[in-house]
Amino acid sequence: MGENTIENTPLFQVRAERRVNAAPAAVYAVVSDLPRSGEWSPECQGGEWISGAPGEVGSVFRGENLRSEEVVSWAPVVRGTWHTHAEVVAAEPARTFRWAMQDSRGRAQQSVWGFDVEPDGEGSVLVHHFEMASATEGIRGITAEMDDVEKKQFFTDWGVKLEQDLGVTLERIKLVIEKN
Repeated sequence: MGENTIENTPLFQVRAERRVNAAPAAVYAVVSDLPRSGEWSPECQGGEWISGAPGEVGSVFRGENLRSEEVVSWAPVVRGTWHTHAEVVAAEPARTFRWAMQDSRGRAQQSVWGFDVEPDGEGSVLVHHFEMASATEGIRGITAEMDDVEKKQFFTDWGVKLEQDLGVTLERIKLVIEKN
């Protein structure tokens, strides 16, 4: 089995949602402030905007990340601290905020993280999602020496990790927003 056996099927497509007791504009203001992501992300420790206006389409964020040895421990993924660059690809206040991971040449890849905010009475429903439409530079490196069985196991294990991370992220964001 190859990395993507059904044409046009994303390698990863995960989403989670939580109700938050805050208006969509307030929720958006928090989730679009990527330097704060260390307050809620299981891996991103925060970072800084390195080009463009913070949170605007086309702006680039340099994230600092930290991954433990226990995360999909058998796979040759980056461990410890590493940096990523992400380009904002959608920024609609009180509605949606999305960023695409860049490759080593600074090109946006088909690896997009995002938040969508929907009004829900006095509060909001916050949806966190991730889609990788095709293998990124990093995924190709991780799976380069794997046989088909190992690749299938990696995509299964990594998909579970992503789903767990989205849920943890939303719970932490909910706490950050609702404590104010």
